[in-house]
Amino acid sequence: MNKNKICNPKTEVASGVSLNDKDYMDNLLSTLKSLVKNHAIALTEASNEVLCQEYKEMFDLFLDLQRETYEAMFRKGWYSIEKAEEKKIKEKYEMLDQEMTELSE
Repeated sequence: MNKNKICNPKTEVASGVSLNDKDYMDNLLSTLKSLVKNHAIALTEASNEVLCQEYKEMFDLFLDLQRETYEAMFRKGWYSIEKAEEKKIKEKYEMLDQEMTELSE
């Protein structure tokens, strides 16, 4: 096992043509991600303050649900993440810092 990989034991699901729990969760996560993206756009486009506030509340709700769904899938072992190497983190930071400096000039 890759020691840089962070994951939980995988919950096995039935395979075949029938949908299983993982399939439903994948679909839910994809839908919530789309809702978050679309509400972010709606927030930036709303010209009415009341409408903007309504979109903000819905955005926050969908974002929370998206995160909870991802975390539930992670706990079941259906998602894993990899630990970043310190060198790669430093390189990325330096690159972004340079870009920020150039934008500030």
